[in-house]
Amino acid sequence: MSEPAANPSGSHADLARKFLYVVAFFIVLAVLAMISFSFFGTRIMQGVLTPRVSFSAPPALPTGFYETPQAWFARPDGRKGDPTSWQPASVGVLPAPEARHGAAIFFVHPTSAFDTMRWNVPAGEPISSAQTERFLRMQASAFAQSGAVWAPRYRQAVFGAFMTDKAEAKQAIDVAYGDVKLAFEAFLKANPTGPLILAAHSQGSLHLLRLLAERVGGTNWRPRLVAAYTPGWPISIQHDLPALGLPACTVADQTGCILSWQSFGQPADPSALDAAFDSASGFDGKPRKGSSMLCTNPLTGGASPIGAPQANAGVLLGDGDPASLLVQPGNIGARCSGRGILLLDIAPRLGPSVLPGNNYHAYDYSLFWANVRADAATRLMAWGKAS
Repeated sequence: MSEPAANPSGSHADLARKFLYVVAFFIVLAVLAMISFSFFGTRIMQGVLTPRVSFSAPPALPTGFYETPQAWFARPDGRKGDPTSWQPASVGVLPAPEARHGAAIFFVHPTSAFDTMRWNVPAGEPISSAQTERFLRMQASAFAQSGAVWAPRYRQAVFGAFMTDKAEAKQAIDVAYGDVKLAFEAFLKANPTGPLILAAHSQGSLHLLRLLAERVGGTNWRPRLVAAYTPGWPISIQHDLPALGLPACTVADQTGCILSWQSFGQPADPSALDAAFDSASGFDGKPRKGSSMLCTNPLTGGASPIGAPQANAGVLLGDGDPASLLVQPGNIGARCSGRGILLLDIAPRLGPSVLPGNNYHAYDYSLFWANVRADAATRLMAWGKAS
């Protein structure tokens, strides 16, 4: 009796079914992972990214460090490859700024170090430095047309320092702030006259706000301030703003004022931000709990809490790589909502760095890149006319 003939089509079908089962299995895993991250993302990040070592003070910076070019990612010395001078290829669609007075711009970069075996990274650490340059292309580049950008290197606190209330975290943040303070004093010394723009993001905004609250450099330079841009770090209207000595920007051509926003897509869950905000004291030494956050809508310059999609002059797409493109118009609206978050009218796909709760923290500048560019130029022109 002969054996039945092999059925190639049947074996192929079995193989296809097994392959589909494997694909379905990994899809289910991915979905479960996304669901878990959406509910427990902050807790997961805390467990993974908080350093498990004791704090150890990093080596001191060399004497006179901020007098040298090596201390800066950017400063007006004609160096090649300055990341803040990069502009997206499609920026030509925007009108050129008409400011007549070039400003000196001090920009403090956000956290770019994710080490877990130390609390601070060296100022010239190569991996975090490469990430910092990407952030500078995404963020500080918006100010480049208004003047010369000074962007200091500093021994930043690692990402995990902002995920815990351990004493080591405060020590690490104090080290980073000490460097930024020295850099700011060097910046003021190098720019004794003319308009000033201060800008930062996230950890950088925290340090910049502390410079303002502690009156670093005195107050003689305050009349020269065009504006301070501090997105990515919440400001309590009741307990921070008075201590900073600056009013909130409420008119597009106002000068000597401060702008701040925290971007969230829909549906937004700012509970992690609220919890961190409520657990800390303001610059006046009083608890922030229950207070409102300053929300400046970059689509309106603070003149209105609501900005329509057509007011968005251009969104920067990409994670700061040289191929990042400016999409004009941006077609993403936003409005100040709740305790002071900036709520986008959609949840746009800008990249992989959206945090739990639809927190678009990493894209605070990218979402409104062209508007920030125009805002700085408008305020700089207003400062020039008034001076």
